[in-house]
Amino acid sequence: MSISQDDPNRAAARIRLLQDHDAALPRLAVLIEEMQAHYEVPCPARAEIIAGLQARPQGAEILVAEREESVIALCAFSAIYPGPGLNPGIFLKELYVGRTSRGLGVGRSLMRELAALAGRRGLSRIDWTADAQDDRLLAFYDEIGGVAKPEKLFYRLDGEALARLGDEAS
Repeated sequence: MSISQDDPNRAAARIRLLQDHDAALPRLAVLIEEMQAHYEVPCPARAEIIAGLQARPQGAEILVAEREESVIALCAFSAIYPGPGLNPGIFLKELYVGRTSRGLGVGRSLMRELAALAGRRGLSRIDWTADAQDDRLLAFYDEIGGVAKPEKLFYRLDGEALARLGDEAS
């Protein structure tokens, strides 16, 4: 897809869409293990991570940034519909840059590629959530042109509440 090199002194990263049964799955699993540790959340075994990546739901896509033989960053997203004006868009679920690659422009390159992909697909916007306490992350999103939507709240339905509501459909 693209080669990221915002600064000639920085090593280029290759950015591309992850494919089913991609040879990079084990390397991506290593990055996901790092991501889970970063967020201080439980992480399944590497084999389970790879199986989950192979069994992604239809429409769940991942851009990967690779340097040499490593996956150094990921951008997980899905198409969404409807949006304002009944236009489709993208929901960015995860943007994660490995600790040794932060500050090198890789996150910006992934967002640039995601924006280009949205344009090629006729998608009108990208929505995402962000940790309200992470000032560096919020500054990054502001710098690339993102606009916070304080009038919106993020909700989640999971665990027992999800099961209980689903049982009502029976």
